[in-house]
Amino acid sequence: MKKSGTPLTRRTVLNNSAAAMALAATPMGEALAQAPAAPAAGGLGGTAPANTDWTAPSATNRATRYAPLDQINASNFNSLEVAWRFKTDNFGNHPDAFFNSTPLVVKGRMYATVGLSRYLVCLDPATGQILWTYRHDEKGRTGARGGSGWGCAYWTDGKEERILYVTISYQLISIDAKTGLPDPKFGDGTEVDLRKDWDHTVDPRASIVGLHAAPTVCRDVAVVGAASASTGPGHIRGYDVRTGKRKWIFHTVPQKGEFGYDTWQAGQAETATNTGVWAPMTADEELGTVYCGVELPQADWIGKTRFGNALFTETLVALDIETGKRKWHYQTEHHGLWDRDICAAAILYDLPYNGRMVKALAQPTKQAFLFVLNRETGQPIWPIEERRVEAGNVPGEFYSPTQPFPSKPPPFDHQGFTPDDGIDWTPAIKTKVQEILSHYHMGPIYTPPILATDTIWGTITTPENQGGSNWPGGSLDPESGIFYIYSKSTPQVYAIRQGADGNASPAGATGQGTNDNMGGGFGGSANPGGRAGGLGGPVRPGTRDGINDPVFPNQLTLNGMSILKPPYGRITAIDLKTGTKLWQVAHGETPDYIKNNELLRGVTIPRTGQSGVAGVLTTKSLVICGDTGQFTDERGRKASRFRAYDKMTGREVGTVFMDQAQTGSPMTYMLNGRQYIVVASGGLNGAEYICYSLPGANAAAAGDGGRGGRGGGAGRGAAPGAPAGRGAPAAGNGGD
Repeated sequence: MKKSGTPLTRRTVLNNSAAAMALAATPMGEALAQAPAAPAAGGLGGTAPANTDWTAPSATNRATRYAPLDQINASNFNSLEVAWRFKTDNFGNHPDAFFNSTPLVVKGRMYATVGLSRYLVCLDPATGQILWTYRHDEKGRTGARGGSGWGCAYWTDGKEERILYVTISYQLISIDAKTGLPDPKFGDGTEVDLRKDWDHTVDPRASIVGLHAAPTVCRDVAVVGAASASTGPGHIRGYDVRTGKRKWIFHTVPQKGEFGYDTWQAGQAETATNTGVWAPMTADEELGTVYCGVELPQADWIGKTRFGNALFTETLVALDIETGKRKWHYQTEHHGLWDRDICAAAILYDLPYNGRMVKALAQPTKQAFLFVLNRETGQPIWPIEERRVEAGNVPGEFYSPTQPFPSKPPPFDHQGFTPDDGIDWTPAIKTKVQEILSHYHMGPIYTPPILATDTIWGTITTPENQGGSNWPGGSLDPESGIFYIYSKSTPQVYAIRQGADGNASPAGATGQGTNDNMGGGFGGSANPGGRAGGLGGPVRPGTRDGINDPVFPNQLTLNGMSILKPPYGRITAIDLKTGTKLWQVAHGETPDYIKNNELLRGVTIPRTGQSGVAGVLTTKSLVICGDTGQFTDERGRKASRFRAYDKMTGREVGTVFMDQAQTGSPMTYMLNGRQYIVVASGGLNGAEYICYSLPGANAAAAGDGGRGGRGGGAGRGAAPGAPAGRGAPAAGNGGD
């Protein structure tokens, strides 16, 4: 899917502090550096080293989102306090509502992409104080993927250190990690223009290609994907990390004479577009392999221009990091008609299997399957069965006769739709929901889109086209072999209309999110004066979906409530030694508009959880994830919670107050004997990093109190303000 949030046109008033104005005066393409403050001394016990790093957005290139730290644990999680906050509002021409970036911590410094203009910042991880900032001059170019992005990459040869990231206009940048200045030996001295040297012609300025994901750096090679629209195929490229010179290219749509070309109907490979890798990638340094998940070609729900299996669409491809040559591939869906791009990084781990250790990977998908493969060969660890699936009725469409179904592990979220999946909390609700469902075709997962009529409005199914899971993917404890993932359940209508001219067009709908997020649920920019842009519950004012209102095409709610039974957000634990589900819990409270719904007066329902896009963090004993929406608590505050679960049982063992929803993925590190957890949060009132630690964690360095000013780092005392960004309005982050 090629969607993004809609930015607001009004400008947000900028911070008028002297510090902010001084930073705002920094020329574009330059950096402002400052020496780090001395970290707080002392320690709080635990078994971890005094200092640890987090060297990639998902912890390492293995994408485990895991750190074996235990200073913060079940006995003290409730005691966490805010060590510092870092507001991102002024790193763009208006505040962000869906801040996704996960920071890195390397050698006592924090690096992150922030704000709707995608600045690169270096912070003191003890205080949140700005050490330097860098904003790239986009030269009037725009991109198809805006916002902060999902993070940056780190490289070192033991002497030099570089931070690499992709700008909004699709430029690869290499910055000196110590000074914040561009590497003069990289590219043209400021950038590598990724629109060039791509084996097809791309408009040099238009908003038609971009990337949220960070480059994947392995063995001195930076690998870059693409989220492209009408530009042509999103081929994968590898660049020399020292010079920025292109080392190799892998054609995601094979060219004539290349492996996989014959899986396309004659002439269709030459007209294919998209097929990029917009999801994060992973890499195995020892094997010299990078793992890349390729998206669909054009027309997400209509496949008339891409008959057959059409490699390498919806395929996990393993490439040689030095040459870009294909080692193996595995297609997770054939001729997709549901917009289920491979959305997340494959997680790499070593698995005891049949008496020996196997190098394995676990690939989460939007369809809520987890594909577990041998990462050396691409062969399934457990059998994956090709099962026959239903064909649709759209004239001229191609339907794959089979789809792959893993025998293990079981799906981690709800799949398909039956009448029994409709909410039935009262007789009146059940009757009305069944009336709505009578207008939909339904069945198991892979039930295809159908032609919409006046009486049958399309196919209703789950997961929707955002998943299931999305770009944050999962987390894995390599010591126990247990995999954890947040996922969401939202219905989707897949329908096709065919005009008198014979042309088909999508006519379905994505179910309204079940998170009360104040604008932070998916994409969009913040609006302190009212509702923010982007998807999320409750339904828009004026929607006539009441118990006595007539039903209407694409209706997926009743009085604001999803017609699908909860849970709407969940966390699942899967033992990858056995392929079995260990536990599953609803994540997040029941939203106010469901809890207080007039149709549920006197009715008690289980905790529903809330849908959204979020990542989980796993530590020595905990699984940690923030709410993706808000609720009114026992003190009358409408806010969210940061939650910890016992990772072996799923029992909730602690919660911490959050003003707004989690919109990124938490990470953790040790610094001078103290453990910190940082998470991105956003919504109606803008976005920020929140850093938690145990009491006393930052007292010496940060003083006593207060939130930071807009756009600046703030510990318990104020830190310098941030640059007043002047980037072009950009689409919010999100999954694709």
